[in-house]
Amino acid sequence: MLKLMSEKSEIIIGLETHVQLTNLKTKLFCDCSTDYRGKRPNTHTCPVCLGLPGTLPVLNGKAVEDAVMVALALNSKIQERTLFFRKNYFYPDMAKNYQISQYDKAGGVPIAIGGFVTMQVNHHEKIVRIRRLQLEEDPAKLVHLGPIDLSPYTLIDYNRAGISLLEIVTEPDIATAQEARLYLQKLQSILEHLGVSNSRLEGSMRCDANISMAGRNRVEVKNISSFKEVERALNFEIIRQKNLVLKDLEVKMETRHWDETRRVTISLRTKESEEDYRYFPEPNLPPVILSEDYIDNIKKMMPELPDSRKKRLIRQYRLPPYNAAVITSSKYFADFFEEAIKFHRDPKKVSNWMMTDLLKTLHDQNVELEDSKITPKKLAEMIHLIDEGIISGKIAKKILPRIVETGQSPKEIVKRYELTRITSREKIKDLVEEVFSKNGKAVQDALQDDSAVNYLIGQLMKLSSGRVDPLIANLIIRESLKEAKNKGNFESSR
Repeated sequence: MLKLMSEKSEIIIGLETHVQLTNLKTKLFCDCSTDYRGKRPNTHTCPVCLGLPGTLPVLNGKAVEDAVMVALALNSKIQERTLFFRKNYFYPDMAKNYQISQYDKAGGVPIAIGGFVTMQVNHHEKIVRIRRLQLEEDPAKLVHLGPIDLSPYTLIDYNRAGISLLEIVTEPDIATAQEARLYLQKLQSILEHLGVSNSRLEGSMRCDANISMAGRNRVEVKNISSFKEVERALNFEIIRQKNLVLKDLEVKMETRHWDETRRVTISLRTKESEEDYRYFPEPNLPPVILSEDYIDNIKKMMPELPDSRKKRLIRQYRLPPYNAAVITSSKYFADFFEEAIKFHRDPKKVSNWMMTDLLKTLHDQNVELEDSKITPKKLAEMIHLIDEGIISGKIAKKILPRIVETGQSPKEIVKRYELTRITSREKIKDLVEEVFSKNGKAVQDALQDDSAVNYLIGQLMKLSSGRVDPLIANLIIRESLKEAKNKGNFESSR
């Protein structure tokens, strides 16, 4: 018999986000190029990143600078003296059988500890605390033929091995899959504004999710590649663990893989404990000393961050707080907005179009704004056509997808497909007569009930494909109804 769920079924989620510092030209401990994407496998390697005997790592100073910048943006406490450790594990993606990373126990000191990220959840502010930030090298890429649990073999590409990674670990402050997605979106916006990582590059931002129910074992879901997949993976895992509890079965402490195709998590191995990694200080790298002057100089280089930008947009352009929050959710989106208002001087109107119809169109076409053909100038041009009465808002909604897909000028689309607004009283009068002749019953209803006029207006808009000016249409329909009433001889067509 199934066991009823306990009242204490609280979901606890902590995220470990691995961010590649993609603006760097070389790897974390060697001079190999970071431009490995699309290159032949195992061609961006050297004795250092392959861990050959006798080689020595040399720390990339720019990686430390970028890590400090991220720590400052996340309100973290930067450590004056930080150490690198060896994390020992015997997997094929790490040629030397250990990863040079950082550690926060047994004398280990990561580059920064503490901090927080604020985000909007259902119009309320939520704070997610940061536990630590640490620099480490990226492992190689494992390539499977089909699903990981069914692949007959595994291929290894060491081009990625040694790329600079910044691991950002949260406290278990996240309660839902939606909150996890919102946290990652906010983190990505911060990283975009800092310019340290390009999230559009494949594998540049990966997430491990630790999830448990209160009082139960913790499960880690590894290497989830996108916000959408994080939400899906967590929702699946929450249901899986709840079902186990309902059946009075144990939730095993393990590491699982998220299969994006089948949308299920798959058991990979029993979850290791920290002791299994046998951490000890990396003997070939000295401690890194970060002086106050060094940190202050980086502070001076810090660009405007999303929260500051949001406040500025509210103050400078009088945007509603919600609009400003959506606009700054992505650096590219915010840049697009600020460029668009150079061509159209109504910031709220531009933001409304971006937040609603533009986002919907991008979603429908499954394309990112950066990859679409629309430009800030073309969006502004479309809004100007509405302002000038050349097209209606309804027509604009129809041509926006074409602009996004093709990059055509709004004026060209309107001209080519004859989409200009109909304002001629004579033309509208002819269309009204056609509507009346086809909808006699509705005309009789409108003569008796004023609210029924809306149906006739809707039919007129449908007949004209939304091109008729609604104000003039309303006026002419009411004039025609008055004429019919005065004549007293209108017969409904059936």
